[in-house]
Amino acid sequence: MDLSELENKLQYQFHNLDLLKTALTHSSYANEHGVECNERLEYLGDAVLQLCMSYFLYQNLHLDEGALSKTRAKAVCEEALNIYAEKLDLSQYLSLGNGEEHSGGRNRPAIIADAFEAMLGAILLDSNFEVVYKIFNHIVLPYKDIVLKFKDYKSTFQEKVQADKRTLHYEIVHEEGPANDKTYEAVVYMDDILMGRGRGKTKKEAEQNAAKEALKKEARS
Repeated sequence: MDLSELENKLQYQFHNLDLLKTALTHSSYANEHGVECNERLEYLGDAVLQLCMSYFLYQNLHLDEGALSKTRAKAVCEEALNIYAEKLDLSQYLSLGNGEEHSGGRNRPAIIADAFEAMLGAILLDSNFEVVYKIFNHIVLPYKDIVLKFKDYKSTFQEKVQADKRTLHYEIVHEEGPANDKTYEAVVYMDDILMGRGRGKTKKEAEQNAAKEALKKEARS
């Protein structure tokens, strides 16, 4: 696959192009072809993105630690990563196994988000933090106003519960579908009272939707 187009979008040319290829290699492809997948690079890239966003927010927003953490969480969540990746058409460059390809893996948010993080990890290994931060400014920050409007229903519900001196906890009560295309169902309890139920393609998404339903129930009561 010719990745020069992606390099042009990043405004960065890799010294070791194999790093970028690995960043775009899903485990399904790696298992079929006996090559390395992007999971280790994703681990590194997750930390890189957290650091870049933390540094930017610290420099530009005079907020306390809690507010900074909440703001960062919105900007690095899966939904946000998919927006950044979409602007690069990142999904078209992914290497997927046959089964994953035919089951819609190229459009699966978790796979795309993981590849975006892995790509940042690859850039760090190929250069240094200064270069990564420059690219971060180019491919992430233009969309910060969009992602910072995301609703974090879990945090909002947590604040309401703590204000009333109540406790809450989440449970994944059901999951269905094949390993590469699961749907999860979560519930949230306030003390021992069932407050909300939600479904999603990831556990986090299911919990967010459960919290969203709980907030609606609170608003109606």
